[in-house]
Amino acid sequence: MRLGIGIGWRPEIAAEVEALTGIDWVEAVAENLCADHLPDSLVRLRERGVTVVPHGVSLGLGGADRPDPERLAGLAARAELLGTPLVTEHIAFVRAGGPLTASPRLEAGHLLPVPRTRDALDVLCENVRIAQDALPVPLALENIAALISWPDEELTEGQFLAELVERTGVRLLIDVANLHTNHVNRGEDPAKALDELPVEAIAYVHVAGGVEKDGVWHDTHAHPVTAPVLDVLAELRSRVDPPGVLLERDDAFPPGAELAAELETIRGTLRSAARAGAMARAAVPPSAPAAAVPSALPTPSDPSADEREAGPLGAPRPGARDRTAVAQTALLSALVAGTPAPEGFDHRRLRVQSRALAAKRADVVAKVAPELPEILGDGYRPAFLSYARSRPMNGGYRRDAMEFVERILVSGGLPDPVAQRRLTHWWEDRSGPRPPGRTTRLVRAARAVLVGK
Repeated sequence: MRLGIGIGWRPEIAAEVEALTGIDWVEAVAENLCADHLPDSLVRLRERGVTVVPHGVSLGLGGADRPDPERLAGLAARAELLGTPLVTEHIAFVRAGGPLTASPRLEAGHLLPVPRTRDALDVLCENVRIAQDALPVPLALENIAALISWPDEELTEGQFLAELVERTGVRLLIDVANLHTNHVNRGEDPAKALDELPVEAIAYVHVAGGVEKDGVWHDTHAHPVTAPVLDVLAELRSRVDPPGVLLERDDAFPPGAELAAELETIRGTLRSAARAGAMARAAVPPSAPAAAVPSALPTPSDPSADEREAGPLGAPRPGARDRTAVAQTALLSALVAGTPAPEGFDHRRLRVQSRALAAKRADVVAKVAPELPEILGDGYRPAFLSYARSRPMNGGYRRDAMEFVERILVSGGLPDPVAQRRLTHWWEDRSGPRPPGRTTRLVRAARAVLVGK
């Protein structure tokens, strides 16, 4: 199915997205949608014939655990509600610990790279098959951006993706901004990755902006798309005509005119790359078919594949989940709980990743609990970052907000009595068995006015 040119739908730019011309489809973060009804903006877009694709961020299919049935059911429900032709997720892990390691469950609050090892690939393939069986439409998986590299990896990114597709039949969502990120941060050549992966499996493409600081590329989705990212898009288009291309923006949203201009730049890049590719092919004289070259990757019939001793029906090799769990838990614990860094990792990059995870938590908590930055003012961010250094997230962002406030309240509270009272009421309203009644809210509002809020 051809999707065309699209944009990431976010509530903050819903009106701007509706006003854009030439938009064939949109992508919405699945976890931000209710399973039983849609925002009015998406309803209107669907009535206009605009396809809506749900994009999941929390399954953690690259994690050591099998996919959570409730999360899968939620994603399936959103796919049914939207009438979408496919759903998408990420090749990443987002949590670790728990029963497999007999340790506390840890949440990253962000997408982390899986090691490109045989163990991790076995686990990912089984998790993907479980997800495919639970979903009513095809699944496509996205390559992620990474600040860190795992030591002792056995496959390149292109090889890893190629074998994943071969073993599961999953489609690919190729993010060209993430290929550029990994070029800057990990020294990986985007062209080589595109040469190695099966471009015919691409369902669609992401394009997004970022920024480079101190030699590290941050995939922010809050900056304009840069020329190097567009170059990777052109490189991809020279190999294949992707069914869809989508612009992502998640923060620092510009006016609608700037979004429209970025979309036109993407269209222009695709047109130019298509023309250049056609001219290059026309300039090459026809030749006799080349002899078949054996694939460097193992296939199910290769002896090398048999030597991997996979379990029955393609299950991971014995111990693969346990080994993957130990490795991922050690890394995540170092990033969010301050434990020693696992051997072989770049300690500087781990510190950068750790700070990025804490900053992401602060930003998301500020969105899910906007009263907290209002109450705490300029003190919100340093207070939250201090809290995050010693308290790993283990129950989602709303629970994180509650635990952050609890820590403030039990450690002496705030020096400003008005702010202290507002923070206490905020916590009481959300920790009690039911929300406060109308009378209670009116009394509190009147009291705040009287004391000069």
